[in-house]
Amino acid sequence: MSFIYSEAERLAKLHGTRNPYELLDAIGAKLVFSDQYKLNGLKGFAAIINRQKFVIVNAKLDEVERMIVAGHEAGHLILHEDIIASSPAFAIKDFNVYDNTGRLELEANTFIANFLVTDNDVLESLAETDNFYITSKELFMPAQLLAIKMADMLRRGYAVRSPESIDSKFLGKSFR
Repeated sequence: MSFIYSEAERLAKLHGTRNPYELLDAIGAKLVFSDQYKLNGLKGFAAIINRQKFVIVNAKLDEVERMIVAGHEAGHLILHEDIIASSPAFAIKDFNVYDNTGRLELEANTFIANFLVTDNDVLESLAETDNFYITSKELFMPAQLLAIKMADMLRRGYAVRSPESIDSKFLGKSFR
């Protein structure tokens, strides 16, 4: 999965941002916030309609969660465009963004975890705080997403360990 890290870093450098909304704009995707879904319902989805990329995000989520869902869906558009374009509904719908039980979800989660913060940001914050949960708050990253980031860093050779296991049902719960 190091290709996902490389792609997240490449896009952050290319577009000069780690903001998922700006990334969506840069890749030509339209971002729509919809209030048609329940707070505990559909989080968001990515779709391609008439060659136009769309990301729909549940407007009832808090700002941090909206940004994470938008970035997760950007990950789908970047990593899985061929699958989205070839699906009958032309969309990947996410009720549980942190569901790592499937390859596509794990890849989109890994993408947004790497896109939002650099490895150095994580290492520096951990060195200063020596506390996973304080680092999570300092980086404005939910603990579950930081756990995904650190699991990827571990795979790439960093000596980091998260006290959190990756909960495949995390986003279905409130993380605030």
